[in-house]
Amino acid sequence: MTTNIFSQVKQASRRIAWLSDDKRNEVLLAVADAIVKEQETLLEANSHDLNRMDRSNPLYDRLQLTPDRLQAIAADMRKVASLPSPLGENIEERVLPNGLQLTKVRVPFGVIGIVYEARPNVTFDVFSLCFKSGNACVLKGGKDADASNRAAVALIHSVLKEKGITPDVVQLLPPTHEATAEMLGAVGYIDLCIPRGGRSLIDFVRNNAKVPVIETGAGVVNTYFDAEGDVEKGKAIICNAKTRRVSVCNALDCLIIHRSRLNDLPLLCRPLIEKGVTLYADDEARSVLLQENCHAEQATEQSFGTEYMDYKMAIKTVASVDEALEHIARYGSGHSESIITANETTARRFQQEVDAACVYWNAPTSFTDGAQFGLGAEIGISTQKLGARGPMGLQEITTYKWLIKGAGQVRP
Repeated sequence: MTTNIFSQVKQASRRIAWLSDDKRNEVLLAVADAIVKEQETLLEANSHDLNRMDRSNPLYDRLQLTPDRLQAIAADMRKVASLPSPLGENIEERVLPNGLQLTKVRVPFGVIGIVYEARPNVTFDVFSLCFKSGNACVLKGGKDADASNRAAVALIHSVLKEKGITPDVVQLLPPTHEATAEMLGAVGYIDLCIPRGGRSLIDFVRNNAKVPVIETGAGVVNTYFDAEGDVEKGKAIICNAKTRRVSVCNALDCLIIHRSRLNDLPLLCRPLIEKGVTLYADDEARSVLLQENCHAEQATEQSFGTEYMDYKMAIKTVASVDEALEHIARYGSGHSESIITANETTARRFQQEVDAACVYWNAPTSFTDGAQFGLGAEIGISTQKLGARGPMGLQEITTYKWLIKGAGQVRP
């Protein structure tokens, strides 16, 4: 059964590669309109998923769809439609001494498989980016969001049929471990697999996949408040990075603070405490916080290097930017890191030496997002170095091929 799905999607990928960009945009705009028009159907399906999840679970927020969020999803899809198509772009052209004309052009991967957890917005984001870039996609969502995902795919299928395009350009697998295993072994059908979720999901995909994989998502995120950091900027940046949405991969997990600025720590942390964030501080930081009646738990070795995805945050005291860099190198995940400082030399060194996809200076890591980067949406945030890195938009889910034109030359 699943093999049949893979085969149908593979065939569909060859057909949609030849669609005009105008036709792709027409479909995306129609789906965006349908999202708004059919929001009650989507919200009802989402309510079935939400009813099965405890409200106190931090993932509840990731699972939840609202009228505003559906409007934002539709707006992102329209943005993707408005972007220039990467397909057919001439990346490079040259003529060899023997007269052969070489052109390097951008083309789709073919079929992209996505394994993701309780995030129904991913269904729409992935479809819009894959369809615009000429790729078909196979989706494998988690059981927590299955009703939401099925309603979303049904809506997309109805628009595709309306526009005379095979619905096989996007298919949703059952929310089972067996389906994940089949996708990871679908050599010849899946050209690229992208997992979106926590560390355990990403590790499972990487360790079991027989198809090419781009790792995304897992983010152990740090922010360093330097000896020359501005307190007012720091309060806003740290609070936004931690509490804007605690369940997403760009949320702050650890505040690193220079020892000379410990007296400012209570000011930096009060907005977090007011929003219900539990702090896990090392001895020096905890002592200062407790003196100012700011409650903090004792940090342990496990407090650092943890992706909390919750109203929890670690605090680490360091004596220098060197120690901050060492901490990030040891505990970071290569996702997003930030420094708060007025010292340009320190900031430039931090940005140069930190090994992460996105490195910020006086800005929160919450900006690590495809839409925020002007990509329309994102298919994931790559934390690896081979190929795509950071938020992945249209260009990142295309590859290239060489076109060679001759006039009868033969190789000696």
